[in-house]
Amino acid sequence: MGKPQKCPGGQFFPLLVVLVLVLIPATAIRSQSRYYNRSSGGGGGGDGDGGGGDRGCEGRRIHIRELPARFNTELLRGCDAFSQWEVVGGEFCTYLANHGLGPRTHNRSRSWYRTDARLLEPFFHRRLLEYPCLTPDPSAADAIFLPYYGALDALPYLLLLNDNASAALHGAPLARLLRSDRPALLRRRAGHDHFLVLAGPAWDFSQHPRADPPLWGTSFLRLPDLLNLTVLVLESRPPHSRWQEHAVPHPTSFHPTPSPARRRLARAARSPRPTLMLFAGGGASSPSAAAAARPNNIRSAILAECAERPDLCALVDCSGGACAHDPVRYVRPMLRARFCLQPPGDTPARRSTFDAVIAGCIPVFFEDAAARAHYGWHLPRSRYADFSVLVPKEDVVFGGLRIADVLAAVPPAEVRRMRARVLELAPRVMYRRHGSSPDLRAIKDAFDLAIDGVLRRINRRVRAIEEGDPDRIYYQDDDDDDDRNDDV
Repeated sequence: MGKPQKCPGGQFFPLLVVLVLVLIPATAIRSQSRYYNRSSGGGGGGDGDGGGGDRGCEGRRIHIRELPARFNTELLRGCDAFSQWEVVGGEFCTYLANHGLGPRTHNRSRSWYRTDARLLEPFFHRRLLEYPCLTPDPSAADAIFLPYYGALDALPYLLLLNDNASAALHGAPLARLLRSDRPALLRRRAGHDHFLVLAGPAWDFSQHPRADPPLWGTSFLRLPDLLNLTVLVLESRPPHSRWQEHAVPHPTSFHPTPSPARRRLARAARSPRPTLMLFAGGGASSPSAAAAARPNNIRSAILAECAERPDLCALVDCSGGACAHDPVRYVRPMLRARFCLQPPGDTPARRSTFDAVIAGCIPVFFEDAAARAHYGWHLPRSRYADFSVLVPKEDVVFGGLRIADVLAAVPPAEVRRMRARVLELAPRVMYRRHGSSPDLRAIKDAFDLAIDGVLRRINRRVRAIEEGDPDRIYYQDDDDDDDRNDDV
């Protein structure tokens, strides 16, 4: 690990953290107070006292459980400590701005931010404060949200301790709190009505607590007290996604207000696309060397083919996390490409998939687990052929199949149709900015669809318990392919 680094702009950092720490709880109090005082006839769908009220909230009431600050805001205060680790980055503190959206890419921007995916938890919490069917009464709630910033809490276990066996402790304080503080809430439905967000792939939180030798990750998802919770992650572990976690899209850097959203999609629709295919990823600065270093690998095959055919393939070098907080590096090239290649990396899914969708660049997958196995609430599984291309990686790596030949053979009319479908799906993978105006809120985004999916899952589980068939919980499928994905 590198030497500890100070966050840029260290003089204003304490003020920034204080503002974040103060504003999140204060906003929660003001938002919930407005909701609690709302009459059943008031706007926004709230039912005031958590009772009968507006039928629009039937089956949709959510209670945000109050947790001690050590589970959320104190973790934000510790951001300066996180910055000492090279893998986190010395600028990590600055991405707390705008409730986790990060700083704007430039001063005049109202839609583009330098977003760090590890801050999805406070951002999701902030968005939920605007949810119209909050209730102060947990007994009247259909679902209970735990505002625990678990991925941030996991960083010391993952990056600081020399003995990964201690990672089995991650989440244990939360489990103890749920057992001891108003235990009837968890016991009422055995935790099946609780949910939270973990801003990382589920693999990071699923180590066996007695693994020998210790493996990467913590054991959060294996804690007995938390097994029944629905956990929203950035990448799931099929088949666990049927009953424990479910994946939500990686947050991109685009968090629009209404007019920029419409302009952005219109620009993507009419953008000329002279480049057949594009790959944004590590090794692109010296593709031949990177390909030679890892033979028999789909990324190496892509880099080798792109090095041979620069007239057909554009490369964007994202080595060392260069693209993580700098959308300018890849957005414009994506707007000029017809297809965006999405090979697996350390894990099967990639944030680049969602960047590509927003740019109207047709994603090309190389294995079924890359996205189709994870994001069914947002990208319906049965419709992948309508907006993406699957090129089996074995055919490329061992069979000599040329990716450019496959993509060049897609008729232009089919390419236009697929691009139109990609742009239709784009709002479903965007996370709009908190405080958005009502006309944009009428279009469901990634957050809205995640909440809908959570409520569907919880309501099905509760029905199974009430009907005396709790085992049904563990083998029933999510309605990923159902046309009712827009509704609960």
